Amino acid sequence: MARKMSMDELEDQLLCPICLEVFKEPLMLQCGHSYCKSCVVSLSAELPGQFLCPVCRQRVDCSASPPNVTLARVIEALQSRAEAAAAPESCPDHHNPLSLFCEDDQEVICGLCGTIGSHRQHRISPISTTYCRMKVDFAGGISEMKKQVKVKGQIGPAQLHAVSLQNEADVFKCVTRKEFQELHKYIDEEKATFLESVEGKATQLVTSIEAQLKQTSDALQRLKEMESSLEMLNNESQLDFIRVSVLIRELPSLQLGEGIFSPVSFKPCFHQDDIKMTVWKRLHRRVLPAPEMLKLDPVTAHPLLELFKGDTVVQCGLYQRRDSNPKRFNSSNCILTSKGFSCGQHYWEVIVGSRNHWRVGIIKGTVSRKGKLNKSPEHGVWLIGLKEGKVYEAFTTPRATLPLTARPQRIGIYLHYEKGELTFYNADSPDELSPIYTFQAEFQGQLYPIVDLCWPERGPYSVPIILPTPAVSQHPHGPYKHPTPEEPTKL
Repeated sequence: MARKMSMDELEDQLLCPICLEVFKEPLMLQCGHSYCKSCVVSLSAELPGQFLCPVCRQRVDCSASPPNVTLARVIEALQSRAEAAAAPESCPDHHNPLSLFCEDDQEVICGLCGTIGSHRQHRISPISTTYCRMKVDFAGGISEMKKQVKVKGQIGPAQLHAVSLQNEADVFKCVTRKEFQELHKYIDEEKATFLESVEGKATQLVTSIEAQLKQTSDALQRLKEMESSLEMLNNESQLDFIRVSVLIRELPSLQLGEGIFSPVSFKPCFHQDDIKMTVWKRLHRRVLPAPEMLKLDPVTAHPLLELFKGDTVVQCGLYQRRDSNPKRFNSSNCILTSKGFSCGQHYWEVIVGSRNHWRVGIIKGTVSRKGKLNKSPEHGVWLIGLKEGKVYEAFTTPRATLPLTARPQRIGIYLHYEKGELTFYNADSPDELSPIYTFQAEFQGQLYPIVDLCWPERGPYSVPIILPTPAVSQHPHGPYKHPTPEEPTKL
């Protein structure tokens, strides 16, 4: 019977031959060997057109190296079972990571403690060296103790399983604490925003009431002055009384209504029942990945399409004779982005504006771009779109009508590759996302965001489709203004 492979031997098989570390985004070359994506990119950049596999020395084409999804999932599964590493502790005096061990004081210290602190003249060794030494000593001590007490038997399978379950639970506890710390941070920020709004409204109303009080006080003071003047007139002669009375009548009289208090009510800019829903929508927006910086790929554009604004704006133009590149769509009015995804979580937005026909989503990189595009998940295409300015559809089998009550002009798209989810949102509000539709699938290979302009809408008022920059997508946006005439991108 073949011997079982130990964990250390298995880890040796998962090391990149170039960087000698566990594979990160592994790519499989044409010769069958796998390497980290970053290692292949760095070596191919130094030797353009001359890349040789470091293992078998076979000449390969790096641009045709697909991601090794199976190897990536094996590594992910092994890493998920490992015990989560504890957050590095810091020195209470210098707030630096604890990376050294003082042999004299038998204490863990930081680099500054060993150079300028109280341990600067002590015997010091790195944490890794001390760990290895103590681990060996500890193993030797355990072995010696077993010999002395003549330990017999071993821990039962049930106990081993219980320990494994406890370790897995500890990992999930660590992850849960971290996630809730981030959520608490977001909640505190939202609470501060609402409290600031309430405080601002209260200050405004109190200031208004104080102004009314001052006006009332001034009116009472003028009344007292007039009353005092009238009392003085009673002691004057008839002739002087008439003369003074004429002068008083010429003075500005007290305005009617002055000194009358007008009560105000406290009405903040939000309803207390809306707080939870508003905060939930904002949190949903914030926990998504940072928006991607995407550009359209001119090589894939249908001959009717023209690009503007640094390949971020596309609209229909006049038909142009172009090369028959296999990457170019020749029938469907589509274009892909220059960047694709083969793992991870990604979020981007597409501005469709007031266009009456459009489709957006993702497509497998291996799907044929010649002839009519088969728009269904079974053929590696996941889309939603608008038809004739009225009907919203999800391109499933059969197609599903989407009951949208509002007409979104900005579509948010969230891809969770490993989880197999593609979700579309109404992203018109800068702080809220309204879900539109979610696809469930098992993604494999490279996926590219796709824009389909459907039927041509030509002319000076043709509505373009835009890939906004991340900075724009984080702030309120108004209606899109057509770009000024400029030279389109040469496709």
